Amino acid sequence: MAKEDWLNEMGIERYLPLIGEETVAEIVAAARPLLGLRVLHVSSTFHGGGVAGMLRSLLPLMTDLGLDADWSLLYGTPELFRITKGLHNALQGEEVEFQEDDIRLYHEINEFFARHTPIFHDVVVVHDPQPLPLIRYVQKETPWIWRCHIDLSSPAPQAWELLKPLVLRYDAGVVSSEAFRKPDLALPTHLIPPAIDPFSPINRELGEEETAAKLAQYGIPLDKPLLVQVSRFDKWKDPRGVLEVFRRVKEQVDCRLVMLGNMAADDPEGPEIFREVEAQAGALPDVHLITATDELLVNALQRSAAVVLQLSLREGFGLTVSEALWKGTPVVGTCVGGIPLQIKDGHTGFLVEPGDYETAAGRVFSLLRQADLRAELGQAGREHVRRNFLLPRLLLDWLNLLGEVI
Repeated sequence: MAKEDWLNEMGIERYLPLIGEETVAEIVAAARPLLGLRVLHVSSTFHGGGVAGMLRSLLPLMTDLGLDADWSLLYGTPELFRITKGLHNALQGEEVEFQEDDIRLYHEINEFFARHTPIFHDVVVVHDPQPLPLIRYVQKETPWIWRCHIDLSSPAPQAWELLKPLVLRYDAGVVSSEAFRKPDLALPTHLIPPAIDPFSPINRELGEEETAAKLAQYGIPLDKPLLVQVSRFDKWKDPRGVLEVFRRVKEQVDCRLVMLGNMAADDPEGPEIFREVEAQAGALPDVHLITATDELLVNALQRSAAVVLQLSLREGFGLTVSEALWKGTPVVGTCVGGIPLQIKDGHTGFLVEPGDYETAAGRVFSLLRQADLRAELGQAGREHVRRNFLLPRLLLDWLNLLGEVI
């Protein structure tokens, strides 16, 4: 491959056919005052969730535009991730009791990370609760931003009061939905919804042969309509509710369910939830549970599905919705978190209340029976994602925010 072709494959130029010249020019103009800006992102895992997926695509684009973008990982123990998973659950509304030893360990690991990780950057972006206390243990000389990807609409009071003083040390906050802004937080809070990279392995175009081969690799036949949910095996994603919806739909239409969810390194509850789902699924025919980390499998499933489900009880955003819509597949999802930003009810998919399995099953049944409706919603969904939830929009939002905070 010639150097020029390689650059076009890796840089902002490759998005021209999707976003147009004016948007590319706007992005370049926003990056111009930031040339050489050293930006550090800190998270707790390099894989296993939407945050890691976005950073893997976002940072190379920042570098392509002249910024110096780095990414560091907070290495924690299983005990730390037990604690931070509890914080995650508590921020999403669950009552969780934290012991003094838990809080001490949470801070000690962040202090150790601060002491041994070079932080010399012009802006530091900290993602989610795991590395939140890091700011306490550095000689802060530049702006720091806390990017919270969690549903903060109704956190448990104890957890919020525990973390709020740490958040107040930051110069700005970023959330995914207007509903997550906290009126009691005296901190500039910016709204930046997540986005997908249409050229990543999870979203790139796949031919029919490649798609069929990938499904065959995992023993998934295409003899029946596919229902698919791609989510961690997490109680907030309501995997047991997905099985209940499938059970009801299966009574009317002979279909197949695939539930794909990897095990994120910072989520110790995953194996236990999976065992519960596996036990429930054992009583149902045509259910495939897969725990592989395989982005091309996600891609193939979302393209092959008749309907994609996202039945979360709480949701920070749910990028799997945009992933499916981008592939022209209609989605039935719950009206929580950032899902309603992606699903326009009756236009790009259908919204249901969390836990309303009867309505969800009815929507799925209608889609399975009406190919024209599936095609109509799928087409509208792809265009909605193109306009609102592709990576260049996310990049522009971040460039504008960085320009503001420095």
